[in-house]
Formats: sequence, C-alpha cells, structure tokens
Amino acid sequence: MKKIIVILVLAAGITLPATAQHAYKFGHLNVSELIVLMPERDSAQAKLEAYGADLQEQIETLQVELNNKLNVYQTKQATWSEAIREAKQKELQEMNQRIEEFQRTAQEDFSRMQQTLLRPVIEKANAAIVKVGKDNGFTYIFDISVGALPYFNTDHSENVLPLVKTELKIPADKVAPAAAATAR
Repeated sequence: MKKIIVILVLAAGITLPATAQHAYKFGHLNVSELIVLMPERDSAQAKLEAYGADLQEQIETLQVELNNKLNVYQTKQATWSEAIREAKQKELQEMNQRIEEFQRTAQEDFSRMQQTLLRPVIEKANAAIVKVGKDNGFTYIFDISVGALPYFNTDHSENVLPLVKTELKIPADKVAPAAAATAR
C-alpha cells in the first residue's frame, strides 16, 4: 500500500511541473461584429434585401387585390342574392387564407435564402479564426457574441478580432456600426 502511495506521489511530482510549464493561450472575439465588417456580407445583404423586397411586393399585390374585392363586396352585397353573397364571402375567405399561406411560405423562403447567402461568409470567417488560432498558438478562441460566456478575464484572454481582420484583409480602422456608435 505504501509503495502505491509513493508511486502516485512520484508520478504526480513528475507530471505537475510538466503541466505547469504548458501555458494555455486564450483568445476571444465578437464573431457577429466580424461578419458585419466583411465585404461579402454586404453583397449577401444586398441580395437578401432585394429578395425580401420582391416578396413584400408580391404580398402587397395580393393584399390590394383582396381589398378591391372586399370593397366590391361591401358596396354591392345589398343588391346580391343570398347565393351570390355566400359565394363572394367564401371567395374572400379563401383568398385571405391564400395570402396568409403565402406570407408563411415567403417567411420560410426568406430564412432559407438568408442561410444560403450567409453560409459562405460564416464559413470564411470561421476558417480565418481557425487559421489565426493555429498561427498564433491559441488553445481556445471564444465567441463572445453568443452570450454563452458569462465571464472572461481580459488580462488572460486576447481579443483576436484585429488578427482575424488582418487575415481577411479588412482595414484595421473599419468598425461595425454598433461598435462605432458605442465608441462615440
């Protein structure tokens, strides 16, 4: 039993200094801020806005058509027979349901388009972060934009945003709109 304890103490004595010599290097950055700074994101955002405007225009066209039919119904319903009124009411209800369905589908399409357009931007940002991490010997780089890191000590963690901006050839003086507003 004493031999086991002696062996454990010796093993701990040998491994502790080796572990203590290995210093961990931590980094952090706001990935959302980085993505806003990327020129590829501006291009994707412009395409997304155009796509969204087209969808909105189609919704508005359908809504105008529904409103016109509703106005006709309201002005002429008193002169129509019961059968015509019921048919027109059913037509208005069906058209309203089609518009609601189109709005749901349009929202889903918009989300898919957003993911499709931003995926390459996010992948490029992640690749640059990985490269900076490897090239500069970081053990971990944390994304502080997601809010999953409630505390980090800036004395022991380096902000790697400037390094990643350099890797992506983003001018050092370019800042995200939110960061520029808080700096004033």
